[in-house]
Amino acid sequence: MIDALKSDEIVFKVGGHFKLTALMQKRWVELMQGSRPMVDPEGKTAMEIIAQEILEGKITFEDPKSDGASSDTE
Repeated sequence: MIDALKSDEIVFKVGGHFKLTALMQKRWVELMQGSRPMVDPEGKTAMEIIAQEILEGKITFEDPKSDGASSDTE
């Protein structure tokens, strides 16, 4: 298992287990489609790369519900 995922630090950094899972899945797809890693990938698995990107703050979870628009009407 990836050591970074054993700690709660990565969960707190993203804001919860669900957000972490969603972010990792999205980034995994991006990497598989040819996106370049934002950290040194030398000798790392895709999951290790993603975990390191999150811990270094290179990728973050963006909630699609919080697009800045208000649902209130005046």
